[in-house]
Amino acid sequence: MENEISQQKNAASKSIIKYILLTGLLAGTLDISAAFINYMISTGAKNPVVVLNFIASGVFDKAAFSDGFFYPFSGLLFHFIIVYSFTTFFFLLYPKVKSFLKNKYLAGVIFGLFTWLVMNLIVLPLSNTPSLHRSAPQIILSVLFLVFFIGFPAAIIADKFYSQD
Repeated sequence: MENEISQQKNAASKSIIKYILLTGLLAGTLDISAAFINYMISTGAKNPVVVLNFIASGVFDKAAFSDGFFYPFSGLLFHFIIVYSFTTFFFLLYPKVKSFLKNKYLAGVIFGLFTWLVMNLIVLPLSNTPSLHRSAPQIILSVLFLVFFIGFPAAIIADKFYSQD
């Protein structure tokens, strides 16, 4: 009996890890793609690697904008570490959030807003990234990106995971 319970817990643990990995990959890919497209449209630039250099500059400061493969790769790695951190946090809190909010889409909106607030009021100011001077429409767009490309996928997939019990 104890062995069966242990096996079920092990299977559930592996299952949530699989869901978190897939959700983080989806959300991270959607988010970075939106950032690339937004950067290219708003600046007219053709090379979105600067977005990855910007992310890397959080750790490497101005050196991240120099040539080479290391800094863009580091930026992409940091991006996915951040997305996976937020995704894991959301998955672990989702059962409590869902019982309180009763709506996965509202949970997604709140998660997107939470992500934007943490990134823009805590993470970026404490990092070495250059200051972003954005207009109100740019801020609204960045919030919407996080709601649609991180919040909604995380909420929909977490809801599916927790509904299969």
